Amino acid sequence: MNKSNRRKFLGTAAALCAGTAAAAAMPLAPADKKYPVVHHVFFWLKNPDSKEDRDKLIAGVKTLAKIETVRELRVGVVAQTEKRDVVDQSWAVSELMFFSDLAGQATYQTHPIHLEFIKNCGHLWEKVIVYDAVEA
Repeated sequence: MNKSNRRKFLGTAAALCAGTAAAAAMPLAPADKKYPVVHHVFFWLKNPDSKEDRDKLIAGVKTLAKIETVRELRVGVVAQTEKRDVVDQSWAVSELMFFSDLAGQATYQTHPIHLEFIKNCGHLWEKVIVYDAVEA
């Protein structure tokens, strides 16, 4: 590589590194700023050792994304993080939803897709806890 090409390469690499560092330093806008109503649901399975039941529940929860007022949906399972007194790892599946407003969340509650989800998957869970919040 001649000196001119090497300088161009080093200059380009430095610019890419600087751009990457600047982008990494910029905070991402949290979803709750865009969608201030949060609906977080935790499910405990009747058969907690059944991967089949867990997968059915996950698939059912994912159908809820089709509801027009659901702005964002995330489905999760317990992360294998360190054991601490403040961490509850007793649940099996969680759904985290974001809505634009309380009216959208109310629409979701009575929507036919949500009611169908309960009908099709309600037999899978033993316990459900819901945490609803609005941005403070």
